[in-house]
Amino acid sequence: MKRINFRKNLLIQDVQLDASVNFQTNGDINVFPCPWESDKVVTDGNRVKYKGGIEVDADGRTRVKRYNVGKNGPLYEVIFETAHAAVKLTRGKDSRGRVKIDFSFPKKYPLELMKQLFREEALEIAAWLMTRKTNTLWTNH
Repeated sequence: MKRINFRKNLLIQDVQLDASVNFQTNGDINVFPCPWESDKVVTDGNRVKYKGGIEVDADGRTRVKRYNVGKNGPLYEVIFETAHAAVKLTRGKDSRGRVKIDFSFPKKYPLELMKQLFREEALEIAAWLMTRKTNTLWTNH
């Protein structure tokens, strides 16, 4: 599993640019730096893509706020996987976190087969949970 440094900033620094902003009827907004701003560097040389929310006022003032997707890394760390389940640990602000178990079965499996596989894999996961030295707090989320 490849680790990615999610704490890396998207942009090198805060830069103020004179720019041309084009609002298109299909909803696209294009921002082009003015020619005299060509000496300013905004990224580390690569194209940066991110998800964000855009607010446009009637007078044209526009704010783009990025979503916090991946800001602090992945939401879950996969502890282990079975044939049809993944046991994940959430990243909590405190050191505890929470255990999350996701089961995924193909639609083509008959119901009885899914029930049997679920029972078998739940026993594997329960055996792992019993080996943990910390207390497990069960919640309905």
